[in-house]
Amino acid sequence: MKGASGWVVLGATVLLQACTILPKAEPLDVYLLPATTPASASAIQAAPWSLRIARPGAGVHLSGQRIVVVPEDNRVSVYKGAGWSDPAPVLVRNRLLDAFRADGRIAALSSDDKQLQADFELDSDLRAFQSEYRDGRPEVVVRLDARLVHTATRRIVASRSFALRAPATDTAVPEVVQAFGTAADRLAAEVVEWTVREGAAAR
Repeated sequence: MKGASGWVVLGATVLLQACTILPKAEPLDVYLLPATTPASASAIQAAPWSLRIARPGAGVHLSGQRIVVVPEDNRVSVYKGAGWSDPAPVLVRNRLLDAFRADGRIAALSSDDKQLQADFELDSDLRAFQSEYRDGRPEVVVRLDARLVHTATRRIVASRSFALRAPATDTAVPEVVQAFGTAADRLAAEVVEWTVREGAAAR
């Protein structure tokens, strides 16, 4: 029994020592996705159909909250000490929702968080949400493959790939984050126009 107790004490000591040498979690500056002030919805009659906006699918490197950078071809990294307030697919979905609300031509909007009934669903895959270096300067790249789906039949009524770029004014993280906001706003504006047009044609 005495020997067994010695092993227990020794094991506890080793565990405590191991805990003290484990690396500490990296402190992060958390960033919201910047947005320009959206224009007020125009006084027009809203479309007679509803739309649900789903969170985009994404690969492993884009599905988290770290800010992704590709400093050179085929090498994916993240900005040290910086992260998003939400995973990138959530940021993109919420920016799309905000843009549709501000536009006003589709009033009956929901997201996949609620799973409410809707005539159409905007489904998509986020192919890029990162900064890439060109001639030593960062440029934000956002690519989204979108599909407009008739929810009753699950038929894809329209599809399109969107690709937006926005150069950062500096290599510092806050300036890169601002460029992400610019690219996301441009993406959202294009997606709104396309969705309104294709949804009306599919009715």
